Amino acid sequence: MSTSSYAFGPYQIDPREVFYTTPFSYAMVNLRPLLPAHVLVCPRRLVPRFTDLTADETSDLWLTAQKVGSRLETFHNASSLTLAIQDGPQAGQTVPHVHIHILPRKGGDFEKNDEIYDALDEKEKELKQKLDLDKDRVDRSLEEMANEASQYRSLFDH
Repeated sequence: MSTSSYAFGPYQIDPREVFYTTPFSYAMVNLRPLLPAHVLVCPRRLVPRFTDLTADETSDLWLTAQKVGSRLETFHNASSLTLAIQDGPQAGQTVPHVHIHILPRKGGDFEKNDEIYDALDEKEKELKQKLDLDKDRVDRSLEEMANEASQYRSLFDH
């Protein structure tokens, strides 16, 4: 893995949070995961909207999401994946940088399957408001995220 700097919209991402990179994309652990292994795949270039991606960036982003999702699904003994993009403010996007949410899924992880989309929308709103101490999910420490990323990095070393 390179020691490049990574931006996620206006936020600088510590390289220890990034566990997989390509020339056009990177995958990072999530500050506030909805489920275990809820990660994000982003283009390296700061691109606010999906339609602003080049053909190479679009292809690489989805191929990266496919590879990351497959390895994490296996690693976490999940049976399915939810892949989601909130593209634009009215779609729930709060960080102006294209990103694919990847969530390995198991039976019963949400009472009603589609509640995952409401939860994603709520998570995005929480990030926009930053830390609200009354929320169930709080920001994880850099150490916790770095440890998770290190574990996932080993899935791509071969």
